Amino acid sequence: MLHYHRDTTPRGTKKRIDIMIKSLTNLASAAVLATVCLALPAQAESDKAELLRHANQTVNHLRSDPAFGTARTMLQGAEAVYIVPKLVKGGFIFGAEGGDGVLLHRTGHGWSTPRFYGMGSASFGLQIGLQQAELVFIINSRRALRGIEKGEVKLGAAGGITVVTLSGGAEGATTAHGGDMVVWTSGTGAYAGLTFNGTVIKQDKEMNEVPATGPEAEALRKNLAGIW
Repeated sequence: MLHYHRDTTPRGTKKRIDIMIKSLTNLASAAVLATVCLALPAQAESDKAELLRHANQTVNHLRSDPAFGTARTMLQGAEAVYIVPKLVKGGFIFGAEGGDGVLLHRTGHGWSTPRFYGMGSASFGLQIGLQQAELVFIINSRRALRGIEKGEVKLGAAGGITVVTLSGGAEGATTAHGGDMVVWTSGTGAYAGLTFNGTVIKQDKEMNEVPATGPEAEALRKNLAGIW
C-alpha cells in the first residue's frame, strides 16, 4: 500500500518561506556581482601600474644603448613618445605581432599624463621562430600624433605614416629625420628585424577611462624629463 504525505504547512507560511529564499538568492547574486565589479577596476589599475613600470624600464634600457647618444638631439624636438615594453612576434607560416604601450606627448610643463594604446599586425609568410622586443616610437610629426590620439592609425605607406628604425645604431639617426616616427628597438630571437607596414595602433578605451596619475606614472614622466 502506498502512503502519501500531506503537506500541512499553512499556505501563508509557505509563501513567506518562498519569498525569503528568493530574497536570499537575490542578495547572494548581488554580492557576487558587487565583488566582480569591485575586482575589475582594481585589476585594471594593477595592469596599468605594471605596464608603466615596464615602460620606465624600457626608457632606462634606451638610455644605455649606444644608438641613443647620436639620436638625443633629434629626440629633443619630438612631439610625443609611444613606449611598448613587450612586443611579441612569432608563428609558423602565419606570423603576428602585438603589444600594449604607453603614449605621452609634450606639454608646456613637461610630459603629459600617460595614456594607453595597443598595437598589432598580422602577416603571411614562411616565418619560423619567436621574437620579443621592446620599442620606443619617437613621434616627430603632429599628423602622426593626431592619428594615434583619434583612436586608430595604420603605419606604412598605405596609412601615410612613415616609420624609420633606429636599431641599426648611430648611422640610422642621420637618415631618421624624414620619418613621421623613429623607432628604437631592442629585440632577440629568430627574426632579423621588425617591419611596421600595416601595423595598427589603437586606443585602449577601458584602460583610459581613469587617468594614470599614480607613482608609476609620475616616475615615467620624470624619467623622460631627465632625457628630453
